[in-house]
Amino acid sequence: MVSPPEPRRAVVIEDDPDIRGLLVRVLVKQGFDVTEAGAGLSGVEEVRRRKPDLVTLDLNLPDIDGLEVCKQLRQFSDAFIVMLTARADELDKLTGLDNGADEYISKPFSPRELQSRINALFRRRPSAAADSAARSDLERATEVQQSLLPKEDIRVEGYDVAGMFRPSRSVGGDFYDWYQTPDGLHLTFADAMGKGMGAALIAATVRAVMRSTGHRQDLDGAFASASKAIATDLDSSNSFVTLFHARLHAASGTVSFVDAGHGLALHVRSGGAAERLPSAGPPVGAWAGTEWPQSNLELAPGDSLVVVSDGVLDVFESVEDFTDAVRSATQSQESAQAASSAILALAPAETAEDDVTVVVVRRLPEEAAG
Repeated sequence: MVSPPEPRRAVVIEDDPDIRGLLVRVLVKQGFDVTEAGAGLSGVEEVRRRKPDLVTLDLNLPDIDGLEVCKQLRQFSDAFIVMLTARADELDKLTGLDNGADEYISKPFSPRELQSRINALFRRRPSAAADSAARSDLERATEVQQSLLPKEDIRVEGYDVAGMFRPSRSVGGDFYDWYQTPDGLHLTFADAMGKGMGAALIAATVRAVMRSTGHRQDLDGAFASASKAIATDLDSSNSFVTLFHARLHAASGTVSFVDAGHGLALHVRSGGAAERLPSAGPPVGAWAGTEWPQSNLELAPGDSLVVVSDGVLDVFESVEDFTDAVRSATQSQESAQAASSAILALAPAETAEDDVTVVVVRRLPEEAAG
């Protein structure tokens, strides 16, 4: 059974009880769930409490005037605001002010006029229900994305491991996952194409499939099996996912990895250069029949494996600038956690348009490991 939509909410802020009663009756007739306030300050609190879709606001109130109320409401509410004034000479002045109101009506007003003005306001908004559904989808996608991240820090003897994730406003398909193995750890870093719930669900599928192949000893075969399992979901959604999967053998420092279209993993040498690891082929789902051979690197004491999302790359004009900035941020910090924070700071939250994710696996210097 489909649940009926929630009624729209309205708050009437009006000190004249007769006019207030008329406004309430008109709005109730239009299907609003209405509450009322007889003064400005109490009206602000009512709006804060009720989170309405519409506010009718008298200009002349007994405590603070309607313009001040409107200013305060705009600090936390995106409700439509219809301002009422009893003085016709104020109407032209009000309409010329940028005070946050959406409509102005002079008293006395016709109930039919008020209804028409309100209907016009809601027609301007593409769909209140669609907006609500979009917000709900975004919230659910955020919850899914957050649930994919490791719940606990990982501890591998001789290594310092940390990861950070900061979602964008639109929520994409970034995630990282790790888990400890008898020999060291397995690490997956992925970015599903798209935004919102679709990308989040693809990311969830990728995480589950990659974990299910962790028991296989051959990395090439495990990755081939995983990519085949993921391909069906990717085909049906016309999507793809960039994927970096690595396995660390802690005792030797050997990292075996497969890079499917990610291309943003770096080997940062202790006190030396940073090298981007080679991508073994296109993203998973881009072309049928693709195979991704594994590669290996050796983490010497003091070296780091750094994997970042393209939300960091987007900040820089060139790949060379990006590589040098990540190297500097990694080498200037004494811990993997601090290095992750420094790399995340390369893409400030106020300007970043995509998710920003980073994982740092640092092999401790021999004196620290001992």
